[in-house]
Amino acid sequence: MGDKTVRSGSDLERIAAAARGKGQSRNGDHDRVKGDPAPPEQRDGDFEIRIGRDGTWYYKGTPITRLPLVKLFASVLRREPDGSHWLVTPVERGTIIVEDAPFVAVDVDRKPADSPLVAEDVELIFRTNLDETVVAGVDHPIRVEIDADTGEPAPYIDIRNGLEALINRATFYRLVEFAVERVDPTSGSKVLGVWSKGQFFPMGPAGVDGSTS
Repeated sequence: MGDKTVRSGSDLERIAAAARGKGQSRNGDHDRVKGDPAPPEQRDGDFEIRIGRDGTWYYKGTPITRLPLVKLFASVLRREPDGSHWLVTPVERGTIIVEDAPFVAVDVDRKPADSPLVAEDVELIFRTNLDETVVAGVDHPIRVEIDADTGEPAPYIDIRNGLEALINRATFYRLVEFAVERVDPTSGSKVLGVWSKGQFFPMGPAGVDGSTS
């Protein structure tokens, strides 16, 4: 059964057409060339789209179930310096709500798989819920926030231009299997982290048993 919100002539289809570089804005501007900036009066609005913490996209509260449509919207997603998220099309742009991160990292592979954990030249390859893959490194750093109250980690990887993926629990546990202990050169304390493309990414303080505490 298809997405009930997607139908001919709907606002969602109009936004999709705009994302493809075609169509008509809500102000009636037709068929602008892809890449042309929208006129100022057409740039701001609320698209009534929300991305849940699990990576599900919603339109007016209803899940968008068509993966190609979600991928299309994700291709024009931007994050502003103030933390707001926008869909930016040649015709118009509008805000969307992102509950946590716009993507979810659902798997990670380590190549070469048989390299020792201390090897610095390995690659950690992440796959997102939208089937996008990135290799952790300078351009795609991993960061882990620790909740001050619960001590629970919230790990992320940068996918592109400040758009992050929340690393889901199963993938984070797999990442922990690749972790090694290292002395932090700044604090002198022991931390656990992972190597990828010559970069070390701390994941948290090392416990007495070598695990994150």
